[in-house]
Amino acid sequence: MDVTVNAACLGTMCSVVAWRRRRLTRLPSRLNCMHTSLSSCVTGGGDCSENMRIPGTQRLTIVFFSVCVFVCGFLCVCLSMFMHRLPQISEALISVREILHQLTNQRASIEEDIHVSFEELHKTLDIRKSVLLMELEVTYGLKQKVLQSQLETLLHGQEGIIYTCTQTEEALNGEACTANLQAERGLGERLGELASQGLPFQPEENDQLDLLMETEGLRRSIHNMGTIVTTSAVASQSEASGSGLEQCIVGLPACVTITTRDKAGGPCRSGNAILSAEVCTPDGSVADGELLDHKNGTYDFIYTVNKEGEFSLAVRLYDQHIKGSPYRLRVTRSTDPEGAKRRGKSPGSGSKKKGSRRTGSALGTPRRRENPIEDDLIFRIGTKGRNKGEFTNLQGVAASSTGRILIADSNNQCVQIFSNEGEFKSRFGVRGRSPGQLQRPTGVAVHPNGDIIIADYDNKWVSIFSSEGKYKAKLGSGRLMGPKGVSVDKNGHVIVVDNKACTVFIFQPTGKLVTKFGSRGNGDKQFAGPHFAAVNNSNEIIVTDFHNHSVKVFTPEGELLLKFGSNGEGNGQFNAPTGVAVDINGNIIVADWGNSRIQVFDGSGSFLSYINTSADPLYGPQGLALTSDGHVVVADSGNHCFKVYRYLQ
Repeated sequence: MDVTVNAACLGTMCSVVAWRRRRLTRLPSRLNCMHTSLSSCVTGGGDCSENMRIPGTQRLTIVFFSVCVFVCGFLCVCLSMFMHRLPQISEALISVREILHQLTNQRASIEEDIHVSFEELHKTLDIRKSVLLMELEVTYGLKQKVLQSQLETLLHGQEGIIYTCTQTEEALNGEACTANLQAERGLGERLGELASQGLPFQPEENDQLDLLMETEGLRRSIHNMGTIVTTSAVASQSEASGSGLEQCIVGLPACVTITTRDKAGGPCRSGNAILSAEVCTPDGSVADGELLDHKNGTYDFIYTVNKEGEFSLAVRLYDQHIKGSPYRLRVTRSTDPEGAKRRGKSPGSGSKKKGSRRTGSALGTPRRRENPIEDDLIFRIGTKGRNKGEFTNLQGVAASSTGRILIADSNNQCVQIFSNEGEFKSRFGVRGRSPGQLQRPTGVAVHPNGDIIIADYDNKWVSIFSSEGKYKAKLGSGRLMGPKGVSVDKNGHVIVVDNKACTVFIFQPTGKLVTKFGSRGNGDKQFAGPHFAAVNNSNEIIVTDFHNHSVKVFTPEGELLLKFGSNGEGNGQFNAPTGVAVDINGNIIVADWGNSRIQVFDGSGSFLSYINTSADPLYGPQGLALTSDGHVVVADSGNHCFKVYRYLQ
């Protein structure tokens, strides 16, 4: 509507200017007459006094002409300026409408989640109510049975005593005879039996039936249950600062502080803003970093770059660049040899790492021995680009039972599918923020029914496509903050590793949440930027904990079973683990991103060996999977390709 009004206003202005121009076209003829009179005066061809008499109306006309020319020029300049603003207004309208559309969708999604959550609570309360009533009936029944039995025993004894006593009194009052003597003898024996009979005179049960209902804590929990999270932060006013914008040393952490502000430029005082930051190399690959929310409107982005050169840092708030973003970074090497020694080797150094089988400990050691398993590169597919078989920042990898390899091509917003032999089969995916579109696919998995499951990092949901690439549904919208990896367990549930929330979610394919576990931190059940997950034959969930440099194994309910790994370059150590897979023997295969290698562990976390990648060194490996014919496929993100290695199980 705004565009229509502006166009109408501009049309009116144009009409006014055209009218003025038509009026002004009459002035030259009148001015020409004045010029002729002045000329005849100068040449002596006429009476100058007569010729120089310019009527007042004509003088006013000349002044009016000058003013109109000025106004006309001014209006033309304004018109040009306003016309140039129309595309900006159109773009702004599209952006605001999209945000409003997303806001409306989020509201509907959260409203549905609230209804579902409270319906589940009602069901849980009804179930608990039924259980309590059943426990009451069972407990009462047991106690009542004991007391009722005791009551019947006492009544039976009472009746026997009364009857025998009555018979005895009648016998004593009767005449003495042989029959009476025999009856009295029998009564005497009966009285003896009754006297020796043991009756339960003490209660064999009690009457206690109490109800302990701890409702106060529950009421408080319900009162505080659920929070609508939002901020007033806008990207155009938010800014970044810190030494991480000015200098960065290869291999050393650098920090950038982001301060969020509202539309008036005032600082926001709360956290939970949807913020993303990434460091990109000139060739398009992405260096990982960690965002820390201080819950006061400020955030720290801590990143490490493992090679020198020119880089760019893009900081987005609600998918919009903040002030000054993207920033140009210059990464240099330190002049401190000790610092360089402490940093270790960068991804892609190409050094061949060999290991030996260890038992007992999962901690790293600098010892390196001859590798008993020599696995070789079979083939590599891909170069940097946007065509079929080309990639820009490939991330997740999956392998199907039908002999297909699936690659999540993050910056190309698509998934590409190949045969186990590396032959291109198909690709699908359209960039966008609507259901069925992809914004930054990072994880991919194949459901037993053939559906393709994709973690969409920037859209903050998981999309489900058919095996032919047709969109079917999405799940996790409104719950997920930054889904990175996906997997499928033995029950067909979808496991989602939320990199931003540092949480593992488990959904039914219908989208219903089964459970979730994990939070930010370095504890046993905490994560710091988790990346990918795999499931073993026992349906246990194996998660790579990127910034905690470890691998953790959980039950389906989220209970920690095993943790192994530490920061370093030795056998069993990691420098930010990423992809993970499990073979048929339960061995765990892990992509070691910072050390640019692939390590193999047994099911208890003990180091076994390395995959031999020295022939064609990796650079920042990401997703990893086992193909249906038993080979290891890995996303070599820094080299813009995927590689398949022979794997001896």
